[in-house]
Amino acid sequence: MTTAKQPAKPKQNVGAWVVWIVVGLIVVVCVGSSLFNRDSGGTTVPAPAADERADTVPLLAQATASQGICYGWRLEESFLSPVSVGSNLGDGVAVEEDDRCPRWVQVRARIMYTAESSESSDSATITVTGSGDFSRADLYAVQTGLTRFGLHEDVFVDDPGWAICRAAVALPLLVAETGAAPPAATPTADPGAVAAPLPDTGSDFWRDRWGTVLAAAGLLLVAVLLITVGFVQRGRQRAATPAGRFRGAR
Repeated sequence: MTTAKQPAKPKQNVGAWVVWIVVGLIVVVCVGSSLFNRDSGGTTVPAPAADERADTVPLLAQATASQGICYGWRLEESFLSPVSVGSNLGDGVAVEEDDRCPRWVQVRARIMYTAESSESSDSATITVTGSGDFSRADLYAVQTGLTRFGLHEDVFVDDPGWAICRAAVALPLLVAETGAAPPAATPTADPGAVAAPLPDTGSDFWRDRWGTVLAAAGLLLVAVLLITVGFVQRGRQRAATPAGRFRGAR
C-alpha cells in the first residue's frame, strides 16, 4: 500500500527576513530622531546670521558718530546664556563696561524655547538698558517703541537673530524721540541692498515637531510594509497547499 506523499513545506523566505530587518532599522531611526529633536535641537536659540551682524555694526557706528551714544545688542537663551552680542564697536563687543562708551543704550532679548513635551509655550523677554544718565522712563519709552517696528515677542520667538539686529538699528531713532539725544543722521547703505521683510510670525510647528512627523511617516511606512509582506506570504502559503495546486492545475 502506497503512502500518500505529504506536501513539502514552503521554504523560509529569506527576503521576508530582510524586510523585517529594514523595518526594525526604520523604527529605531524614527523614534531616535524624534527623541533627539524633542530634547535638544528644538530648544536651541539661533544667533543672527553673519551678514545680519555685518550690516548692523556700521549702521550703529554711524548713529554713534552722530549722537555720541553707543548702541548694542545682546541675545540670550534661557538661564542667561549669551548667544550673540555686538555694538557699534563691532560684532562680539558689548557696550556695557567699555571705557569707550560712557553713554550707551542696549537692547536685550532673552528667548526661552520649551521642549515639545512641555506644557509651557515659547517666550521672549525684551528689555532696553542704558548708562546711568538715561532715566528709566526714557529707556521704557524706547523699549515699548520697538513694537511700532513690528518687533513684538512673537517675532523674537520666530526669528530671534533677525529681530535683535532690527531692534538695535531702531534704537537711535527711539532714543532721539525721547529727547535724550539729537536726531541721528540718516544712515547710508548700499543702493543695491534690499531691506529684509518682516519674518512670518506663524506657528513654529515644524521647528518643534519635525522629529514627530518623521517618526509618524516612518511608522506609516512600516505599516505598509507589514501589510505587503502579509499578502505575499499568504499567497505563497495558499499556492503551497494541495487544494491550491489542484485549482492551479485545473
